[in-house]
Amino acid sequence: MSTQSSALNNLPVELEDLVDDNTVLVQRTLRSGQSVSHDGNVVVLGDVNPGAEVVAAGNVVVMGALRGVVHAGARGDTNAVILAFRLRPTQLRIANHITRPPEEETSDPDYPELARIKNGVVTIETFNSNFK
Repeated sequence: MSTQSSALNNLPVELEDLVDDNTVLVQRTLRSGQSVSHDGNVVVLGDVNPGAEVVAAGNVVVMGALRGVVHAGARGDTNAVILAFRLRPTQLRIANHITRPPEEETSDPDYPELARIKNGVVTIETFNSNFK
């Protein structure tokens, strides 16, 4: 048995739902023409520049600026979310919902933002660690 597996088995019950072994970690900035596709969650430690694409069957987390194309819940999961320090995608998709940022958007908040589907509509809100 691996050390990681052993450590995961000893988690307190309240943390068990947070464990997901179907996540890929991308430790670099994605540049124009590059893409990442995964049948689970994708975490990017860097930026997603315009012309780059991230597609995930699960959630997408970008620890940087998200300025390219992003698709979470690519297999129809409407509970998937997209979280980024700077959420400025050229196109954002969750399941079969597609949206683009407003043309007049000029603000650049100093807090992470979360995109998800609420009441059948893609909504973008300030990330709060207690989101439901």
